[in-house]
Amino acid sequence: MRAANLPSRLIGYVQLHVGGKVVAVPVQAIKVDADSGERPGGFYAEGTQFGIYVAEEMSEEDVAEQIKRASVDAAQHIGKKLLN
Repeated sequence: MRAANLPSRLIGYVQLHVGGKVVAVPVQAIKVDADSGERPGGFYAEGTQFGIYVAEEMSEEDVAEQIKRASVDAAQHIGKKLLN
């Protein structure tokens, strides 16, 4: 999934506490083509940009679960960047 070129709608931020810092990670809704075979959202990092994508078509419960899983991935990614 190419993060930089996807049209999206900002729906909020997740605050992550990583290594004594608070990082605001944007959460954006995207349209996902069910036939594309791509993963419907999750954490992305491309260059200096990162965030969480969720599929617009998902239920509120699925969105919450997607954000929860993607937040773990984001914390790991940011933690590695802070340690290097």
